[in-house]
Amino acid sequence: MSVVIPAYNAEETLDETLCSVRAQTHGNLEIIIVDDGSTDTTCALAERHAAADPRVQLLHQPNSGVAAARNAGWQQARSAFIAFLDADDLWASTKIERQLQALQAAGPRAGLAYAWTVQIDPGGFMGRCYGGIHHQGDVLSELLRGNFLCCGSNALTRREALMDAEGFDSRLRDAGFEGCEDWLLHCRIAETYAFVRVPEYLVGYRFLHNSMSSNKQRMLRSQMLACRQIAARRPDLASVAMEGLQNYCAWLMREAIDRRDPKQVWSLWWLMWKEHPTGALWVLSQLFLDPVRYVRDRLGRSMGGIGAESTMPSDQSFLEMTRF
Repeated sequence: MSVVIPAYNAEETLDETLCSVRAQTHGNLEIIIVDDGSTDTTCALAERHAAADPRVQLLHQPNSGVAAARNAGWQQARSAFIAFLDADDLWASTKIERQLQALQAAGPRAGLAYAWTVQIDPGGFMGRCYGGIHHQGDVLSELLRGNFLCCGSNALTRREALMDAEGFDSRLRDAGFEGCEDWLLHCRIAETYAFVRVPEYLVGYRFLHNSMSSNKQRMLRSQMLACRQIAARRPDLASVAMEGLQNYCAWLMREAIDRRDPKQVWSLWWLMWKEHPTGALWVLSQLFLDPVRYVRDRLGRSMGGIGAESTMPSDQSFLEMTRF
């Protein structure tokens, strides 16, 4: 079982991330850290873990983006099963064990296993929980409507599925809008393979104000580029991809509203208007012209297809809550 961790200037979080991997109950691991041209102490920290644990190895590359780093890692990996973990996220100790069992039990047609996700803050304390998701089997349409895996640290995949999907697409970064490479890969895998789910909170998705996913405009542009690719590959699903883009824009705008950031709300809507005017009008109707639905969504929303959302007490640590 191989784990690939792309890392760029991750000195503040990488130690805790690696500890959560090394503490997995499934101990037969190959842990590959891909340093993407870091300029801080990321490499030194990774080397300390490699010196303490022979399962850990460190690769180096010039700064090329998260897609290229993930591809370098899984192409170096020796296992038939590969999981990806961002350098600021965390795993519950049973994450690999549970997902690997589920994927193997489902047979060779199953290409990807996922679990439920908890949003965590810089200190590792829990906030929103994204669970109640039960999509299995042929999930492509549901995945296009909303990224129910939530982040790039969730999936455990078969090597064959990664090869058939041709890995992560670095063209989003080349266009200046990286961010949705993991969702695009998962959609490509879902074109051919079945998904299986593990209905447990096993992934801690860390929200940092300087992280890639915190740049909402760039994430929306990245999603737009990914949707264009999907529509070109699968014209029969272009309308479903458009529905997902609308859902994603509405979710980003809700997040900006919750953070009382009207400037960002406007910039997101204007970006959507320039790309898809009819979609922008739909988003506006969902947010403001249907106040009953908007209030309901704020209290307990289905996040554009992502799934049911709830909030955990902010004084609970993800690793403490998920230790078995």
